[in-house]
Amino acid sequence: MTPTQLRAFSAVARLGSVKEAAHDLGVSEAAVSLHVGKLRKLFGDPLFSRTAAGLAFTPGGLRLAGRAADMLGLHDRTLTEVTRARGGERVLRVAASSLFAEYAAPGLIEQFVGRADDLNVELSVHDPEELPSLLAQRAVDVAVGAELPGGGGAEAGPRPGSEPGTAPVTAARTVLDFQMVTVLAPRHPLARRRVAASRLREHTWLLGPSAKARCGLVPSILRRFGVPAHRQRVFQSHAAALDRVRQGEGIGLALGFAVSRDLASGSLVTPSGPPVRTPGSWAATTLEEDGVPGVAAEFVRFATTARATQAMLRGTGVPVGHFRPAVHITLWS
Repeated sequence: MTPTQLRAFSAVARLGSVKEAAHDLGVSEAAVSLHVGKLRKLFGDPLFSRTAAGLAFTPGGLRLAGRAADMLGLHDRTLTEVTRARGGERVLRVAASSLFAEYAAPGLIEQFVGRADDLNVELSVHDPEELPSLLAQRAVDVAVGAELPGGGGAEAGPRPGSEPGTAPVTAARTVLDFQMVTVLAPRHPLARRRVAASRLREHTWLLGPSAKARCGLVPSILRRFGVPAHRQRVFQSHAAALDRVRQGEGIGLALGFAVSRDLASGSLVTPSGPPVRTPGSWAATTLEEDGVPGVAAEFVRFATTARATQAMLRGTGVPVGHFRPAVHITLWS
């Protein structure tokens, strides 16, 4: 049983199609079928069959799908760690929602890597609903998100899922509570009057990439206000959207701590009428592994300290050479 065979079967299980798996892996359908066929022969199990409704997996196929994700994750992680260990370097892979990555991650990571010379953090940005599977597959060490309504507590954060009997045990801790604020420029038509939610739906909303996700606090606020898709303009960063809001071009959603100075100076205001402040929280989730706690557990412990909280709220820059976003997955179209 080779990693290539497991990768082919895992792609078929994840995508539900040999054709889609071949496209995802960049190989031919025949190659995927060949690798799956070798696994079937090895286990003496068909693993799955084709039906009118799609692929139907046998109990053994379901179990292998879960184990394959674990084994591939460990395989890739081992390659990375052994390679980096030659230089005496510890690597932490963090996956986060776009809102956390833009506003809270820079200050937090700067403080964390500054505690030791052998620490290196790789940050990747994902749709919040992708975080559980990334963690379960051990593609990342820590998942931070999604923006949960109302202070999530110890149970907040993504919960990795897997096939029955193979779900990993996870631990989640809230790292930061915040408020999402509806904001306008002082010269916006709705800024100086009391308005109903129906009026908010009639105006343009200028939003960051978190608005394109299917879960999280920003999408839930938009659904609560009933903002139609044609009224939403999504920018490549939340800061870019907020700049356009300051120019009076539309309504925006912003983290309270990120716009506190704007609200105090009057360069941004909140509309009167419907609730404009929505509480939320971010949580960091890790897999519970046996043995000595690793750098992921160290990161989560640090993220809950007062020093880390101040760093996240302050949003300091990051020194080049200590932190590099190895992968950035955009959410907009």
